[in-house]
Amino acid sequence: MLIGPYTGIDLGTLVLIAVLFVVAESISTHVVVDVKEAGISPSSAVSLAAVVLVGPVGAAVVGFSSCLAVRRQGPVKRAFNGAQFALAAYTAGHVYLLLGGTVGVPGQSDFPGIVLPYVAAVLTHTLLNSVLIGVLMWCLGVTRPAGPGPVRWRPLIVLEVTSVGYQMLGLAIAAIWGAVGIIAPLLVLIPLFIARWVFGQQTAEARAHEATLATLCQAVETKDYYTRGHCMRVAEGSAMIAAELGMPAERVQKIRYAGMLHDIGKLGVPTKVLQKNGKLTDDEYAAIKLHPTRGYEIVREISFLDEALAGIRHHHERLDGRGYPMGLLGMEIPESARIISVADVFDCLTSTRSYRRAWSVEAAIAELRRCAGSQFDPRMVEALVRAVSREGWQTPDIAEPPGGRYCATEDPEPDGPSAPVPAPSDPGRTVPVAESTSAGAVTGGQDR
Repeated sequence: MLIGPYTGIDLGTLVLIAVLFVVAESISTHVVVDVKEAGISPSSAVSLAAVVLVGPVGAAVVGFSSCLAVRRQGPVKRAFNGAQFALAAYTAGHVYLLLGGTVGVPGQSDFPGIVLPYVAAVLTHTLLNSVLIGVLMWCLGVTRPAGPGPVRWRPLIVLEVTSVGYQMLGLAIAAIWGAVGIIAPLLVLIPLFIARWVFGQQTAEARAHEATLATLCQAVETKDYYTRGHCMRVAEGSAMIAAELGMPAERVQKIRYAGMLHDIGKLGVPTKVLQKNGKLTDDEYAAIKLHPTRGYEIVREISFLDEALAGIRHHHERLDGRGYPMGLLGMEIPESARIISVADVFDCLTSTRSYRRAWSVEAAIAELRRCAGSQFDPRMVEALVRAVSREGWQTPDIAEPPGGRYCATEDPEPDGPSAPVPAPSDPGRTVPVAESTSAGAVTGGQDR
């Protein structure tokens, strides 16, 4: 910026664009990416318009004016943002010129030749922004995994790709600048501000839904020490499977909701049954088996759950027809329920219960694979395996039950993934763990 040159740059145009950039940068659109909040703003469109109207140096000045944005930011953050936008705009401007772009208000004769240089400038601007923000996040430890596992760059990539839509509008701003001047950005960006307001309302509504469901989860988990956090982990596991299968984001969210509420029916199960350490009687097990239907009855009037209702009602069905409450067979079981079944059992096996210690992730995966085809949908099992191998799995930190003693009927250190546990309803019979869980029902410390 100090070197210039500033020859050929209209000072009035530069000042107007800089003011518009500051205004746009002061208004961000909050979005949620991978359950993390971030923001994008229409300022990138103004920055790319500056590339066309005032060239690389002028665009750098416009970008650096980000330091004046009306936000609660410290001087270091303002300096970084200003330098980031200035570097990105300056580099994008030179790429634009190198590919044949011209500085000034584009006329009809400049199209379509100007499109390719502008698109290259947009991609350069996006890439450099991504690199600079990525390096900053890495230095701050934001993208570093807490433990072994891959770095999660996906939120950053999705956010930057989304901002490309704003940047492409910069060419429209530049094209009509000569005719209407400062009004040009308003004509282009006002519809975006309206869309932003609508999107903000939807985001607020989604947050309210999330808070409501989280409260319901807490109500269930207060009845059993061992299931604290279970609903949210099943929700995340279910979402991982759905995303791995390539489902659209809206459907992934619905399945995540189903995972959060899959055990809501346990509100109708006596606490003494849920917290029982010994064997369940037939009557107690019958009470447990009612919880999927009770859960469905509790939440069926919540309209936004949609597909999640089927997942809540049928997550204890088995492919071989031996599940409950309806004994559905194979593909009769809704897809959402088949997903939740796998995530539910996986979290049960990798969590400490009153009658056994948690299994390792590897042993739990081996058990799921062993029961694939009879109890679980093999597609869902392998999707979970792929997702866990890539993203890792956070196991709960419960080391042992209150009092430090496990139920005497369990095998505290199973020899392998198919180690048997006693069937609570039949003291003389043992069944494999995944069979006894019957898709992960947790019954008072006993996995049925």
